[in-house]
Amino acid sequence: MKLVYVGTSRFAVPALLALRPHVCAVVTQPDRPAGRRLHLRPSPVKEAVLGWRVPVLTPESCRNPEFLRAIADLQPTALVVASYGQILPLQLLECAERGGINLHASLLPKLRGAAPIQRCLLQGESETGVTLMQMDRGMDTGDIIAQEATAIKADETASELESRLSRIAASLIEKWISRIAAGDYPRTPQNDRDATYAPKVEKSEAEISFLRPAAEEYRRFRAFTEMPGAFVRTVWGRVKLLEVRPRPDPAAPGEAIRTSPELVVAHSEGALSWLQVAPEGKKRMSGLEFANGYRIQPGMNLLHGKEN
Repeated sequence: MKLVYVGTSRFAVPALLALRPHVCAVVTQPDRPAGRRLHLRPSPVKEAVLGWRVPVLTPESCRNPEFLRAIADLQPTALVVASYGQILPLQLLECAERGGINLHASLLPKLRGAAPIQRCLLQGESETGVTLMQMDRGMDTGDIIAQEATAIKADETASELESRLSRIAASLIEKWISRIAAGDYPRTPQNDRDATYAPKVEKSEAEISFLRPAAEEYRRFRAFTEMPGAFVRTVWGRVKLLEVRPRPDPAAPGEAIRTSPELVVAHSEGALSWLQVAPEGKKRMSGLEFANGYRIQPGMNLLHGKEN
């Protein structure tokens, strides 16, 4: 069995490690600028294979003829794909005997697309999972081989859920890869009428608003706290929210209900307790430290800096 592993993000790493004995090449996204100094940083998948004696290919486009020839020359049994970041052309899938086998972080046909983990949290889903599927020319439209579901925990963030789903994905591909290689596996067509979509996340979606219910904004926080980073606008500028919890306390939107032992700020319904924050241009601090530093008193509104 010869596998070409195609993946980029942290979600893709455990399955890659599980398949290591069979991997003959790895395809991942090119190094990208990251951090304040915009130094080039390799993908999590590329970092995971440092020291492996396999070629690592980083094409800007998977339609590059030279890249396609390189994959075809390997004569792989299958391409195993997980969170790669590009739609793969049919010419690439046809390079492998069994085509492309994808690990997708949702229970397809729900949440087809680039951001299924963030979208399921934002939508308040109670359950998600991983789908093992045969790839076709569409975006997450191919036949389902197997699925495994899991309940979403009440306070789980996107990175925490991604970590759990990545382990499920590794277990799923490990269980099925021998049957896939032998061509002995089920294929169930998706029902397109049940399909929903998970488009790429825009930075603006991570803004927390006092004018929306706290329960809704807590889902937004859990979905976007790590990437692109949840934030709120106050009279003192943008504040990154690093750790918050929902509270039932009622008050006017933006009003500080109390400041000790933690800062609790009201929304249109309910409130959020600010446990850890980072004001614009400043280091991480507790909500209490933020309240003390900006002299916030109970009754003061963070939208305009005055008492209601």
